Amino acid sequence: MTLTLADLLAPVTPEQFFAEYHDRKPMHVRGGPAKFAQVLSWRQLNRLLDMTHIWSGHSLQLVMDGTPVPPEQYCGRATSRDNAPVLQPEAAKVRDWVRRGASVVMNDVDSLTPGLAAVSAALEGAGLGKAQGNVYVSWKSHKAFPAHYDTHEVWAVQVEGEKTWNLWEGRADWPLAHPVFRNQPQAQHEQAKGRLRERVLMQPGDLLYLPRGWYHDALAEAPASVHIAYGVHAPLGMDLLNMLLERALYDAEFRKPLPRQDGSAAARFALTSRAGALGQRLAELCREPRVMEVLERFVADYRFSRGGNDLLAARGIAPAGTAVGAGDAEAPAWRVLAVGARPVRRGADWMLKTAQGSLPLAGAEVEAAGWLLARPEVTAAELAEAHPGVDAAGLLGRLQDAGLLVAA
Repeated sequence: MTLTLADLLAPVTPEQFFAEYHDRKPMHVRGGPAKFAQVLSWRQLNRLLDMTHIWSGHSLQLVMDGTPVPPEQYCGRATSRDNAPVLQPEAAKVRDWVRRGASVVMNDVDSLTPGLAAVSAALEGAGLGKAQGNVYVSWKSHKAFPAHYDTHEVWAVQVEGEKTWNLWEGRADWPLAHPVFRNQPQAQHEQAKGRLRERVLMQPGDLLYLPRGWYHDALAEAPASVHIAYGVHAPLGMDLLNMLLERALYDAEFRKPLPRQDGSAAARFALTSRAGALGQRLAELCREPRVMEVLERFVADYRFSRGGNDLLAARGIAPAGTAVGAGDAEAPAWRVLAVGARPVRRGADWMLKTAQGSLPLAGAEVEAAGWLLARPEVTAAELAEAHPGVDAAGLLGRLQDAGLLVAA
């Protein structure tokens, strides 16, 4: 599954988004039930939860009416695959809390399915920063979190049910993921959020964009609601400071001791002069071509590294693009039982040799059959994309009947 920023924003264009909304104000885009249907479903969500060993009391969290549930109340003590003690969620305990109305938060899911990864790739491919996704499952009349802001941009993708978001007028000035901002009391947030700006009803297929620091809260309206909140972390001026710190290690002026202070005016003047000189030197370092080259590359490549595995292609056993994950891993797939089999020509006709005899092929089916039989697995979508002139489902069915494919 492949998405672009234009796909996420439609009918709003990326040009309009960057000109009017990005880092300026919230944006709600109406979609339709089909828009994000492939991103995540209830079946996929339950399948992820059943991958028990990848979850812990940190990666899977429960929140009951604004109060986090202690992990000890829905996890059991277990032993990890490397024999380390861990707190692992237990389905029965999670189910009990959900029955009582607890919201489920699944952290760091942005690469766990092709659909989730496609949204991440679309955001990162547009140069917006690192996209980290969390799934929020909530129930009618149970609010998970009070009014708050996030220290990153929020891209909320609604996939199931409905949820009402309250967007307040208040906005924190570009907060950081630092205790200075993280430890503010709720009373301070309630005062800083300001008046209600708008109320947004999110339905399946809708997208909501919130600039960093924008105050909001949300409440499920339908019996159940599922949305994925992609937190997009842009490169910051603080990152430049870290680069300059590394560069300053090689500059003798920053390694020299600061003027000793004895309380005299001369000593204070010497310290002030040295600080000004060092500030000027920092400005000079910012203009160095090498520093700018590193900074430009850092900003351009600011994204998480995910995907790209294709083991069979790496060994030269199969063409590139045949790895599980290259297409939609959730789509029905067929395993090729006769890898390398090729259509052969008999006079004016083409056919495939099978255990049951010969399977005739017509026109474009010849090239399509040769293409798919060179792969270990194939889906109807992949076949249709590679050979749009072929009845993909029909050809796959005939090859399966002939014993060349089996449902994977």
